[in-house]
Amino acid sequence: MSRNVSTTLRRRRRPDPMQAYDALPRPLRAWMAQAALPWSPASCRRIWVKARAEGASQDDILDRLARAERMTLSRDRFSLHARRAPIHDQQDYNT
Repeated sequence: MSRNVSTTLRRRRRPDPMQAYDALPRPLRAWMAQAALPWSPASCRRIWVKARAEGASQDDILDRLARAERMTLSRDRFSLHARRAPIHDQQDYNT
């Protein structure tokens, strides 16, 4: 298939994200499958490799990822509002 670009420069090859996902350790793939945020395989692998080099166990690494995700979600202004707004503050318009 030819591309709609006229250039003599070589295209930069991008890695296949599914192949990168499949290459991750099974516990990391399981964590990514249930994560609330769309983590990239590259960022998760980077965290995994760094933590393993520091001597962290698999459970410690998964806890570290969960904490990072919670911190990211806590910075979201919509989730902050949802956390702080009490349910009983809604007005009853039937009275």
